[in-house]
Amino acid sequence: MPTSALTHFDAQGQAHMVDVAAKPATHRVAIATGTIEMRAETLALIESGSAKKGDVLGVARIAGIQAAKKTSDLIPLCHPLALTRVAVVFETVGTPVPQVRCTATVETVGPTGVEMEALTAVQVALLTVYDMCKAADRGMTITGVHVVEKHGGKSGSWVARR
Repeated sequence: MPTSALTHFDAQGQAHMVDVAAKPATHRVAIATGTIEMRAETLALIESGSAKKGDVLGVARIAGIQAAKKTSDLIPLCHPLALTRVAVVFETVGTPVPQVRCTATVETVGPTGVEMEALTAVQVALLTVYDMCKAADRGMTITGVHVVEKHGGKSGSWVARR
């Protein structure tokens, strides 16, 4: 793909922050999801609330919310955004593979989307689950992190085909 098709590169191929000054502020929403796979015993610890470090999903929820708010500090060309909503929810699944599924919904009213904020929220929330449970299960695997849908802006709505 030529660099001109990538918005974070100028005509000379140099990385730059995209100018969004002329774009209208619209309501924007992005939803991302991902999972962390683990042993059944680890999932049981999380579900029972008896993990050594405490309420795993409660702490991971707060970590995901904080991460969404700090995305522009972590990803160099992201714009700092005034987020109007961040929701991080978890679902535990026992079979066929024990896992915790995380879904983050991020919203703003502004000139650029919030896909990166939703992805960052999911990744950090799942990393927090790993951190809090690694003493019990170092073989956990984070997988399938992706944007499920986005709404707003010039390009309108997009929903992943899965």
